[in-house]
Amino acid sequence: MKVVVAVKRVIDYNVKVRVKSDNSGVETANVKMSMNPFDEIAVEEGVRMREAGVARELIAVSMGPQQSKETIRTALAMGSDRGIHVLHPDALEPLMVAKLMAAIIRKEAPDIVILGKQAIDDDSSQTGQMLAALLGWAQGTFASKLDFEGEFVAVTREIDGGLETIKLKLPAIITTDLRLNTPRYASLPNIMKAKKKPIEETSPGDLGVDVTPRLITVKVVEPAKRQAGVKVENVEELVEKLRNEAKVIS
Repeated sequence: MKVVVAVKRVIDYNVKVRVKSDNSGVETANVKMSMNPFDEIAVEEGVRMREAGVARELIAVSMGPQQSKETIRTALAMGSDRGIHVLHPDALEPLMVAKLMAAIIRKEAPDIVILGKQAIDDDSSQTGQMLAALLGWAQGTFASKLDFEGEFVAVTREIDGGLETIKLKLPAIITTDLRLNTPRYASLPNIMKAKKKPIEETSPGDLGVDVTPRLITVKVVEPAKRQAGVKVENVEELVEKLRNEAKVIS
């Protein structure tokens, strides 16, 4: 089967995010960027499927400025066969990403699409669900295990009450949770090989998708700083503060 994975370029998870001085967004200039961690899991799952003989081709798709090609190269170094880059200089909303992905999927005709359950920059967790709705495909979100049975895939999902297993008929959309796998590090030989793998460049206009923003960011502010705690000498003092100051007991 053919597999498509979506990869997003985000601020590295080890970097402390700083809000711009004009409160218009977060600072990205001279900040280390990397692949969204949940998308790394999606790529790893696709590579494992190909290694197991379940998949014959793995395509990595990313959307954004020219630097997004670096994220595709990372996916290629991990084991993807080729990449598709949708060049767009500005941020894309989840619905726009879903529409662009839908246009690519109609062209590529994959059997399964794997995305991270959310991106760590906006935490929207919407693209996979919107994509499934646009295509009319089955979806398995927050997947922690995949088992393929012919034209079906059994998806074990992490839900509030524990684990749920659903059976989907392919083609399907899958979004990954943390426990699906542990992504591999790209080896130096594979990094060198990735430079020779093809990356197709396209644009929203070429795909016939209007990416005009529908949302307006009014203001971005840092969370309020927590007040310092107070140490108490004994249980009696704790009870007194809970009763008189916090008013959580009577």
